[in-house]
Amino acid sequence: MKQWIKWGVGFAGAVVLLLAGTAVVGSQMAGSKSQRQVKVAVQAVAIPATAQALERGAYLYNSRGCADCHGASGAGREFMNDGKGMRLAGPNITPGEGNVVARYTPEDWVRTVRHGVKPDGRPVFVMPSEDYNRLTDEDLGALVAYVKAMPPKMGGAAMLDLPLPVRVLYAFDVIKDAAQKIDHTLPPAKPIAEGVTPAHGAYVANMCIGCHGAGLAGGKIPGGPPDWAPAANLTPGEGSAMPRYKDAGAFVAMLRSGKRPDGTAISVMPFESLRALNDVDAQALYAYLQTVPARPFGQR
Repeated sequence: MKQWIKWGVGFAGAVVLLLAGTAVVGSQMAGSKSQRQVKVAVQAVAIPATAQALERGAYLYNSRGCADCHGASGAGREFMNDGKGMRLAGPNITPGEGNVVARYTPEDWVRTVRHGVKPDGRPVFVMPSEDYNRLTDEDLGALVAYVKAMPPKMGGAAMLDLPLPVRVLYAFDVIKDAAQKIDHTLPPAKPIAEGVTPAHGAYVANMCIGCHGAGLAGGKIPGGPPDWAPAANLTPGEGSAMPRYKDAGAFVAMLRSGKRPDGTAISVMPFESLRALNDVDAQALYAYLQTVPARPFGQR
C-alpha cells in the first residue's frame, strides 16, 4: 500500500512539473510568436477625402466593427475584461501626434487593416482583418479616409493583458493572432452594385466569418472566452438557426433588437455594429443566407 502511495505521489509530482514546464515554455513561445516578422506584399489604395468617401467610411466604421474596439470617436476603448486577468483595449486611432496611427503611411494602413500586421512587421493580436481582408479597395480607402479625418482625441494605447493559460494556447496556435487567420494572397474584392441581392449580401456577409466561419456554419468562436456561446449555423444545414426567421423582416428585427423572434436575447453578437447596418445591407445579407450551401453545425 505504501509503495502505491509513493508511486501516486511521484506521478502527481511529475504531472505538476510537466504542467509547470509547459506553462513556462509556452509563455516564452508566446512572446517569441508575438514578436515574429510577418512579410506581406502590400499596395497602397486611394484614400479620397471627398464627402462621398467620408460618408461611406463613417458607415463602414460604425457597421463593420471598428467602433466596437476603438470607440465611436476613435479614442479607444476597453472591449474585453473577463475579471480573470484578460483585458483587451483598442488603441486611440485618431490622428493626434503620438497616437498609434500618427505616422502611418498609405501602405501601413493596408498592412494593418487588410493583413493584421503592424508597420514594423509584427502581428496584430486582435483585429478582424480576416473580414477587412475582403473589403474592396474603394471601401478600404473610404474607411481609412474617415479615420484620418477624425478630430484628434485624448486616448490610450492598446491594452493586451493575457493570463498564462491564454498565452500558452496562443503559443501552441490554439488561439491565433490576426495575421495567422488571413489568406494574404487573397485579391481584393471586386465592387458589386448595392442592392437587395444575394451577390451584394455575399459581400456584406464577410463581416460574419470571424465568428461564424468562412462556411458560416458556426461553432466555437476561435479565441473567444470559454463562457461564450457558440456561433449559430447560418446555413440551411443541421442545427441551423435560420428557420426561426420566417422572412427578411424577422431577420432584420433580430439585427436591430438583439433578440430572437421568441423574445430571448442573443448573448454574443456585435449588435452595436449590426444595428448600424442600413436596410439594404441587412436585407441583402438575409437574401444571401437563403442561397448558401447547407453545412452541419460547426463545420466552419
